[in-house]
Amino acid sequence: MTGRISLLAFVAASGAVHVLPAMPATGLWAMVLIGAVLVSIFAWLFLPAPLPTCILFPLWAGLLGFAITVARVEHRLSDALAPDNENKVTRVELRIAGLPRLSPDGRQFEADVISSMPEGVPSRILVSWQAPGWAGPYGRADRAPAEFPDLVPGQVWRMALTLKTPVGRRNPHAFDYESYLFAQGIRATGSVRGQPRHLDTQAWASLEIIANRARHHVRAAMQPYLEGKRYGAVLLALSIGDQASVEPGDWQVFNRTGITHLVSISGSHITMIAAMGGMLVFWIWRRMRWRGRYLAERMPAQVAAALGALLIAWLYCLLAGWGVPARRTFFMLAVLAMAYVLRMPLSASRLLIVVAFVVVLLDPWSLLASGFWLSFGAVGVLLASSGWWGQRVGGEQPTRVKSLKRFLMQAAHLQLAITVALMPVLALIFHEVSLASPLANAYAIPLISLVVTPLSLLLAATALVPVLSPVAQVLAWVGHATLDAMMAPTVWLAGWRAASFTVAAAPLALTLLALAGIVLAAMPYGLPGRRMAWLLIVPALAWRSPKPPEGGWTLHALDVGQGGAIVIQTARHALLFDAGLRSSAVSDAGERIVRPFLRAHGIGRLDVLVVSHADIDHAGGVRSVLEGVPVEQSFSSFDLQAYLHRESRLLGRPGDMPPLPLAVSPCRYGLAWQMDGVSFEFLWPLASWEGAPAETGSKERNDQSCVLRMRGRYHSALLPADIGAGPESELVARELGPIDVVLAAHHGSRTSSSASFVEHVGAAHAIAQMGPWNRYGHPHPAVEARWEQSGARFWRSDRHGAVRVASRSGGLEVHGLRQMARRYWQAY
Repeated sequence: MTGRISLLAFVAASGAVHVLPAMPATGLWAMVLIGAVLVSIFAWLFLPAPLPTCILFPLWAGLLGFAITVARVEHRLSDALAPDNENKVTRVELRIAGLPRLSPDGRQFEADVISSMPEGVPSRILVSWQAPGWAGPYGRADRAPAEFPDLVPGQVWRMALTLKTPVGRRNPHAFDYESYLFAQGIRATGSVRGQPRHLDTQAWASLEIIANRARHHVRAAMQPYLEGKRYGAVLLALSIGDQASVEPGDWQVFNRTGITHLVSISGSHITMIAAMGGMLVFWIWRRMRWRGRYLAERMPAQVAAALGALLIAWLYCLLAGWGVPARRTFFMLAVLAMAYVLRMPLSASRLLIVVAFVVVLLDPWSLLASGFWLSFGAVGVLLASSGWWGQRVGGEQPTRVKSLKRFLMQAAHLQLAITVALMPVLALIFHEVSLASPLANAYAIPLISLVVTPLSLLLAATALVPVLSPVAQVLAWVGHATLDAMMAPTVWLAGWRAASFTVAAAPLALTLLALAGIVLAAMPYGLPGRRMAWLLIVPALAWRSPKPPEGGWTLHALDVGQGGAIVIQTARHALLFDAGLRSSAVSDAGERIVRPFLRAHGIGRLDVLVVSHADIDHAGGVRSVLEGVPVEQSFSSFDLQAYLHRESRLLGRPGDMPPLPLAVSPCRYGLAWQMDGVSFEFLWPLASWEGAPAETGSKERNDQSCVLRMRGRYHSALLPADIGAGPESELVARELGPIDVVLAAHHGSRTSSSASFVEHVGAAHAIAQMGPWNRYGHPHPAVEARWEQSGARFWRSDRHGAVRVASRSGGLEVHGLRQMARRYWQAY
């Protein structure tokens, strides 16, 4: 037990490093080390055996885990982009290391830097190579894909790159892109400038490159057989783990039905392939001879099968991309094989703890991946549940039908147990729990595991052999037909309103209580009240975020990059002001940021949606918001329905309209309403500005933006969208009055926030939403200085992340997420 606790202490201490805002100083290290030595001396001198061992082994194991992780973090932090190279063009000689991600307009890949001019470039960077003629945010449905050279891992290129330190969007309970890149060892991103030059190919530079070259060739061989097939990208993902081509809408279906783990290479797939390979080795080993003796006489066939299965699992894990679930599965199989060969007894708890220790020792950042927790959690439930059923003794031998029925019932119970057990973890990570998961998995698991996955792997093998082209065509057709048939009921289940429910982000205490309930409920029979432990999950699932008091309000200026999105909460209502930018035909801030934020805060509907104007950085995410959240009332300075119709045509989906709000109205001067003691009033546009044609220029659209004033019992706020100095002067002439919190108009542009306007409102806080290193130069230094000179605290989403403003009787509470929940990998 002491050994297992020590390994857990190592893992826990490694995880503790990842919540630190910065690495500990040398002086603190010295104090901790002296304290540990003193505790050790006291324990050995004064405590009776075996207490010193039980205390000191976990203590020093934890210190070792903490020290090793800190040392590796410090090493990675030192491999940073030099400040002089920030957002500047650098000539870099690099070697493609990762499998390139393909899109019609570009290529993206991880690369190892060989040399650079000037120096100061990190060893691993992420390169984006875009086509010269950008097709725009609505894609290139009417244009042929751009032509690129065949980018293969191991190729050496000379490129001119604009390099930047990775800075991602930082919003509460959302995906942290910076931590993801840091965990991958990527310390800079580069955009290609000019025409790169291919210099050489180093095919055997590293095991990573060898594996990714194999993945590249398999993908290139499979693509002709999958072209034009609706779910061809899923077959590719099941073969080599390349998920980049799977459509976002498909991922939404997979998440709502709880089958995401099946459409990516998971532990069950690797185990199945390893088992099939092991059985083949076992069959061959018993029949082969060497120098007149059977191989089984030299080495037992069971041992050879275990080693062969392990080798096949390792090769498949490399082909799958060596992700966290693949690593967990391989090391688990390795520990099991070692225990079998050495005839060592191994309990389920020892197996899980040893494998977790090995995974974290080799990659301490694996703890930041959701796959780590989901993978180990699912396996833990499966291993614990092995003691839930026994074998009936005596009686008649069950028939095959009864045996099959018993097996199916046990499989259904296991799937239900895994679904319920992982609910708090899924709620914590994704804020959505699938109720359709047991039903969908009941038919999806056998179809994908026993039919689709083997067929996709056979397709990958036969596609590499030109003479087997007819066989590959048949395999592709049968595999896709099976997957297509499986997706028909799955899509219907995903559209079912009760297929899933959202869960607000619960406090840490309730999450830990839920996890404790899962551990207790997963115990074998004999523990009193074990079944009742499931009830400990309920508080985390039923949690609702605290709401403002009557007359108070909370404003969230989300970090959506170069765009605008503001969520306002009152005691019982929610309002969204703008929905962020559409960046491509399949990606926009409404889907990536706004909807996850609403789920995490338990906001299931919007009472009011305001779309200030028709610019794509404010209205680009409206479609996704309407598709995911019911909206009662919308206001806009343009014809919202016509905008959505036009967008459908541009996306190549004419007539595909999202659900419209129950009421659609224009915003206009003087329109006002109240919610929970908070008054809302439009101050702009005036009647003379209304009804501008859709083809107006950007400045005209900006100047007719909806301007919303919010006044609660204690404080007021103003949201002026993108108006310029002209409308600002008219607002001042109408005695706008003092305002506590102001959204800096037009992202802090120099054409807004005029001196008279800034002086008139006298705000205590000004917030500017913009993307880092944006090409518009927002916010303008003069504007930022003007607000600060007026006495306002100036908040920037690129430096502070999402900004939360809470109006309460005790005063205004304002903070930026990057400062409140800082992590050591943050650039700012």
